[in-house]
Amino acid sequence: MSTSKTTLDAKLVRELASILSEADLGEVEVEHDGLRIRVSKATSMAPPPAPVTYAAAPAPAPAAPAAAPTPAAAPAPTAEAPAAPQNAITSPMVGTVYLAPDPDSKAFVSVGDKVKAGDTLMLIEAMKTFNPVEATADGTVKQIIVADGQPVEFGEPLIVVE
Repeated sequence: MSTSKTTLDAKLVRELASILSEADLGEVEVEHDGLRIRVSKATSMAPPPAPVTYAAAPAPAPAAPAAAPTPAAAPAPTAEAPAAPQNAITSPMVGTVYLAPDPDSKAFVSVGDKVKAGDTLMLIEAMKTFNPVEATADGTVKQIIVADGQPVEFGEPLIVVE
């Protein structure tokens, strides 16, 4: 075989390998003028991975019978979360609060601003959707309870408008 024929064959093999990859084929074979070239991808003969199964969490061990609590061992009462201020507008959903339409803009409202029913007070982002929180009545912004970028829960107080 001559040197020019070997160069031609290497170029052809590269072209076939390129076709193999581009077309996502497993094998390509070409025969021309008595020259046969076959290019194939190496495949793993390993069996496919076993499906993932999840075991149930182990049952908790039975608790030992508890002794009757003594007055000294009684837990101290826990402080409850403060109730929502009167006239507070609460979060209609779980999400992240934004006080401005974008990071470079001024906040929708500030303490002391007068607002009308339907005015946008802030946004809550939930599932990549920005939902406006609107004033429910005319009034003055007395307190902004949340911070920009803060996660909030459904029903959490956001802002007080009186």
